[in-house]
Amino acid sequence: MNFREKLKYLPKKQVWEEYCGFLDLKIKDYMFIQNRLMEEQLSLFRESGLGKRLTAGASCGSIDEFRATFPMTRYADYADILLAKRADMLPADPVIWIETTWEGGFRPVKVAPYTRAMLDTYKHNVFAVMMLASSHGYGDFDVTAKDRILYGGAPLPYATGLLPSLLNEDMDFAWLPDTNSHSDLSFSQRIKAGFKMALHGGVDYFFAIGSVANYITEHFEESATGGSKKSSGLSSLLKASPSIAIRFLKAKSRHQDDGGKLVPGDVFRLKGFVATGTDAVRYKSRLTKAWGVEPIELAAGTESTCLSVDTWEHRGMVFFPDACFYEFIPESELQRENETANYTPRTCLMDGVSAGESYELVISVLHGGAFMRYRIGDMYHCVSAPADGSLPRFTYIDRTPDLIDIAGFTRITEASITEVIRESRLPIGDWTAKKEYDTSNTPFMHLYAEIKEESLMTETALRSLIQDHLALYFKNFDSDYSDLKKLLDMEPLQITILKSGTIKQCESMIGRSIRHINPPAIDIQMLTGYRKETIPSVMNRED
Repeated sequence: MNFREKLKYLPKKQVWEEYCGFLDLKIKDYMFIQNRLMEEQLSLFRESGLGKRLTAGASCGSIDEFRATFPMTRYADYADILLAKRADMLPADPVIWIETTWEGGFRPVKVAPYTRAMLDTYKHNVFAVMMLASSHGYGDFDVTAKDRILYGGAPLPYATGLLPSLLNEDMDFAWLPDTNSHSDLSFSQRIKAGFKMALHGGVDYFFAIGSVANYITEHFEESATGGSKKSSGLSSLLKASPSIAIRFLKAKSRHQDDGGKLVPGDVFRLKGFVATGTDAVRYKSRLTKAWGVEPIELAAGTESTCLSVDTWEHRGMVFFPDACFYEFIPESELQRENETANYTPRTCLMDGVSAGESYELVISVLHGGAFMRYRIGDMYHCVSAPADGSLPRFTYIDRTPDLIDIAGFTRITEASITEVIRESRLPIGDWTAKKEYDTSNTPFMHLYAEIKEESLMTETALRSLIQDHLALYFKNFDSDYSDLKKLLDMEPLQITILKSGTIKQCESMIGRSIRHINPPAIDIQMLTGYRKETIPSVMNRED
């Protein structure tokens, strides 16, 4: 039976146990599932052309042997095969190839193959996500075949484009809008189309990347009224359902009296709200306030599929046992890797994580997936460990420190910034860049840059010139960067100017190098404190 038939013919408790029963697993049973599926994956991988090349003759007969002998991998290890879509080299036949950003202007695209078994697991787990999003307690959920989903995902070939077609294999959800059937529309046009559909028949679920959900929320009134300048937007409400039109007009009138802003929760009554992507947790409180429903967090990715999900308790995410085989690199091992040349960090498994510790996730994709011991570049914090046999829970931290990922839309590396500075021909010397957050918890990249030449401009004018110039080059270099300003409603790049030699002076004082990407906060404090004492007087002159 498909999911729709199960909802119709099976007891609610049985449906819950099939899709959300993994939450009840003890860690011993969880690891049994992990090991059984990993053994099946290893047998497929060893016999594939990709596996034979990457194992380099090693037998990898058992999981322990595999972990001891098979190196951890990154996308470059697979690129020549996957970018050429060499299905004949893979562990199982892919039925679709999904695309995402790799590294800005250097290597813009990477692709990942999905087998039918991967898609079936993905679908099963997303139905579990919907059930948990609508849940107010154990065994409680509210999913129907006619649910309407406001959707903030990108169309195929991106992973978010999978959901409408994949879930509608079993159900008849109304997607507001279906990003694939509306792929010819711009992002803002799709959002307006979605709200137009929502006003007509309501919304039951809201799925979106956190930054996109925030954009949709902040532009609710504009989108819902079709950009009408009239205070009531009556022309856009003529086709709305009576109940929604009444809520809209009552809320509009109320806010005219109290000076408040019209928010989606004034009009819509969500069953469930799912937010995913980098920085999703940063938008959580404002989204909860605007919609009247606290979003649950979902971790998913192009290479990894649907990984983990929060529950109605909001105590941290639990990893699905059947999507990937999980390994975790402790922070202490990451530090040792950073300090020691050619060091291979040790990993632990799900039953070996500790509460209060943070880890880089390493995945082996099950069900014929291509990626094995793959470092996807994500950091998680363990909030509860399996001390009593229960499953550990995690919160997503961010990308690994060597990347600056802003709102899930761009992946900025040291090489990217170096190239943009080179192309700009600005007199920038040494620099460091850090992902930071403003007072409203919105992320941005902060570039601390030394100026090699004295300038007759004021510091404010010089900073503005550099910021405008670099922003232009970033947009040309990385197409994803160009979306950030619109989506975040702010400038995603901020500049602090340092006197030439500042970074070297500080490095000499602390006895170590300052990283170019995401240095510790204490290093930034030193740089900015040193700057106050040494900023050249020439920068204080008037134009």
